[in-house]
Amino acid sequence: MTVRLRIAPSPTGDPHVGTAYIALFNLAFARKQGGKFILRIEDTDRVRSSPESERMIFESLRWLGLLWDEGPDVGGPLGPYRQSERRDLYARHAAELLASGAAYRCFCSAERLDTMRKAQEAAKLQSRYDGKCRTLARAEAEARVAAGEPAVIRLRIPEEGVTSFVDMIRGEIRIENRTIDDQVLMKTDGFPTYHLANVVDDHLMGITHVVRAEEWITSTPKHVLLYAAFGWKAPEFAHMPLLRNSDRTKISKRKNPTSLKWYEAQGYLPEAMLNFLALQGFSVAPSEGAKGFATEVFPFSRVVETIDFARICTTGPVFDLIKLGELNAHYLRALAPEELERRLAPFVKPGTDPAAMHALVPLVKDRLKRLGEWEELTDFFFQESLEYDAKLLVPKKVEPAAARDGLGRFVAAYRALPAPTAEALDQAGRALAQELGWKVGDLFMILRVAVTGKTATPPLCETMVALGRDRVLPRLEAALARFATL
Repeated sequence: MTVRLRIAPSPTGDPHVGTAYIALFNLAFARKQGGKFILRIEDTDRVRSSPESERMIFESLRWLGLLWDEGPDVGGPLGPYRQSERRDLYARHAAELLASGAAYRCFCSAERLDTMRKAQEAAKLQSRYDGKCRTLARAEAEARVAAGEPAVIRLRIPEEGVTSFVDMIRGEIRIENRTIDDQVLMKTDGFPTYHLANVVDDHLMGITHVVRAEEWITSTPKHVLLYAAFGWKAPEFAHMPLLRNSDRTKISKRKNPTSLKWYEAQGYLPEAMLNFLALQGFSVAPSEGAKGFATEVFPFSRVVETIDFARICTTGPVFDLIKLGELNAHYLRALAPEELERRLAPFVKPGTDPAAMHALVPLVKDRLKRLGEWEELTDFFFQESLEYDAKLLVPKKVEPAAARDGLGRFVAAYRALPAPTAEALDQAGRALAQELGWKVGDLFMILRVAVTGKTATPPLCETMVALGRDRVLPRLEAALARFATL
């Protein structure tokens, strides 16, 4: 038997980090087992689904390197891989369920259902269909449909007993049938709900393992009953813990960016994002020689080697942007300068002098947490004149006149340097600070503001070398003139 897993996102908005999180573990398990990974698009929501959203799903998963073996764009032997192109299959299977009595037609109006739910809420009862249409004779139901009366098709849940399944992460899960709603399988417009389409597609596509988010646990008994109604063998199930905000609520765009496109645009590296997502609820087994502990930095290949659903922690992992930033910074620092330049290219303004970029990359490498920070860290390099508050030129406990005198003396020392290398500048600055009786940091802060307009920059002396004498001197002289405004 070939192991087959799938990811089945809905194209109803920006691609979600949760989609990548679940895709990662599906793909890792498929690769470890020598199986196949399938991408299926669940686009039965005709109002919200869009080709643009589908395109972004493809782009974002490819950006992360989560590549599929079969899918809408690459084809495969068990397509089509868009649910909107499989409607006849769902209608045929729904008819089978009606014929066997495993499903029934329901003619209840939206108004009646709304009234029913409100009454249940008022009585503090579980909200579920009350079964009004369960006992309709099949002939009567078919006659009403033939007469044009709209109806949905519902799954007939057993009224007694328990439905159970074994979860690869959580063990056996048992749910009493009396708590399970008679799920709508086909809507009045002839489109299936997620539950019917999901089960039919997973079976016909040969899916052997369903790995998805824990929010689907309560729906799984309905799926187990559907498999039984069709006489099919159910796949293995694994329900991953939900990604959560710092307050333990389910991750949402109101509290955390959730769009994969946002993370790409901000300059997070795909390998760092994959590493971060793999850490969510999973501890990668240590590699040989790791002294018995698992490192938090590892490639996707390591996830493939060690994937084991028994080692998934069911406590909801916190999607911590600070930790992601630190992990991303680690990956950025590990890049060779030429590779970092290549990765930075989409974040650099068109027309930027390649030589200038080449000079700056080594200076900002250790300060970057995201590629998108490039412009903020280097804009001073390309500006004709700097805008900053002249008060920044005066360190604490230093009088403005003394600060101006110290800057003027450095300008004279700078002019006298035959070759202003980083080492020569550092030595000149330290020698002057000693003469003035200042802390080195105070003098260097004056110079940093004068040369860059910022109080935090890449290494000062290296930055001055990269800027060159023709730009450093005018900036130092402009800073001297600013003291007149204090």
